[in-house]
Amino acid sequence: MKRKLYLIPLLLCLLQLNAFSQDKDTDTTKAKSVWKKMILSRYPPHSHSKRPYITWGGDGPLLSFSDEIRDAGSRVHNIPRFTFFFNVGHNFNYDFGRNFGIFTGLNLKNIGLITKDDKDSVKLKRRVYTLGIPLGFKIGDLRRGSFFFFAGGSYDLAFNYKEKKFINGDKKEKFNEWFSDRTPLLMPSLFAGLRMSPGFGLKVQYYPNNFFNKEYKESLVGGTTTPYKDLNAKLFFVTLSYDFGRWPDHKHWKEKHKRFQQRHKK
Repeated sequence: MKRKLYLIPLLLCLLQLNAFSQDKDTDTTKAKSVWKKMILSRYPPHSHSKRPYITWGGDGPLLSFSDEIRDAGSRVHNIPRFTFFFNVGHNFNYDFGRNFGIFTGLNLKNIGLITKDDKDSVKLKRRVYTLGIPLGFKIGDLRRGSFFFFAGGSYDLAFNYKEKKFINGDKKEKFNEWFSDRTPLLMPSLFAGLRMSPGFGLKVQYYPNNFFNKEYKESLVGGTTTPYKDLNAKLFFVTLSYDFGRWPDHKHWKEKHKRFQQRHKK
């Protein structure tokens, strides 16, 4: 059963790749133009038909950190963790009018923490990949997408945990676990942000529960230990988001490519 679940993030990534894929004969210049239009896309204009529509979702470059990490009451030094891959997804939108709408979706995120001891000799990098379902609302210029505010909550499934240990800058240990008990399996969160033309946005997301599972037990020679029982960390992340960009129209790109080929045959 778990092996089947591993395919979820892979399928999501494949969906993203299919969205951007072009015919083999398309030249490099056209491919660059497509990427530019996708990233700096205009918001889909409000439709009086009030039909649901799909937009490019997910997060862009992501900076995750904790406001405070404590181990047995003592504060632990933590530094922001930057990542670009893989933060992708789709949004499913419904607008009630020109200025108010709701959305949900499916988003893949890479979030985590970096901690150091007081002497900076031991550094630990911990991250999880999560698959989240957001539910939120939008208020503002939904007709043209020049500016609007959005907020809501999300429930994330943590499906892969990875930890790296560095001593004096040298990597000594590394491992990852599928559906690890080291963190909670389900991670609820709250988010808020804004979106402005031509497609840039800013989003802040907060996880109110502890990033670590205090009840996790690790088997060692001679017994067991609970390495996270005294650790407390509540995760934040800030992202430059491309949420709500126009979803690629395959028929549109196919027609443009056909016209492109016809011009070059003449």
